[in-house]
Amino acid sequence: MKFFRSRGRDGAGQTTESPLIRAMTLYQDGSYAEAEAESRAVAAARSGLRDDPYAPLALGMAALAANAQGRHAEAVAAYDGLLPEFGRILGAAHPQTLKLRSDRAQALSALARYTESEAECAALARIARRGAGPHMALLLAAARNGRIFALNGLGRHAEAETVAREALAAHGDRDRFRLVLLLGLARSLNGQGRHTEALAEAGSADELRRGLPEGEGRSETGGVELAFATALFGLGRDAEARTLAATAHASCLAAFGPDHRRTAEARELLDRADTPEHP
Repeated sequence: MKFFRSRGRDGAGQTTESPLIRAMTLYQDGSYAEAEAESRAVAAARSGLRDDPYAPLALGMAALAANAQGRHAEAVAAYDGLLPEFGRILGAAHPQTLKLRSDRAQALSALARYTESEAECAALARIARRGAGPHMALLLAAARNGRIFALNGLGRHAEAETVAREALAAHGDRDRFRLVLLLGLARSLNGQGRHTEALAEAGSADELRRGLPEGEGRSETGGVELAFATALFGLGRDAEARTLAATAHASCLAAFGPDHRRTAEARELLDRADTPEHP
């Protein structure tokens, strides 16, 4: 959710540049370790400024980058510590505070804390529906995606399918959010054993991904291949499935490291492929 602005106005009405621009650029380029280091440097440099919003914002950016590197528990702990500070400085209803809650909910799912994540995403969706403007539209898209993932994690695949189809009907833009919604729908269909339908949705996600601007779908690296591989396993097309699972694992390992939840999921699929008479 791109709530940061590259330029704003200071108290005197003059244009100022966010000190987090370099960190954001590094993150968007997939240089997560460098983005984290830059964010922490900004936070340290501004830590002595009273009620300066950029110090906690920088730490929130560092947590986001840590989560992208697979350090999900560390990210959740950081978000838990930052939420009161965001509320105090920015306010509970500020878009950045809501974004922090959304980022925390995604990290909770990565730790398989699906019940907490689903509840938080449902709460954020209610807030977003009452609001207006681009920030609330982004929050709603993120909350829907997070809820779909959590519902699938809880085994409530039919509910996840319903939410995914409703979200896709409401979100017409062919962007990264539509990509993740298609992947969530494919996951829900695979969870219900409807592998042929899941394969079709994975194909739609792949087509959309190929049309995105360079780098826009980077955070979903390996997701399309995982959706394909899961469906193909379900259809008994094991050799094709294993090839795609291996591709997903290599891509996720390079992009996120060995501890990221998607890397682990790809590894599980590979292990399944290498187990005789796998289910």
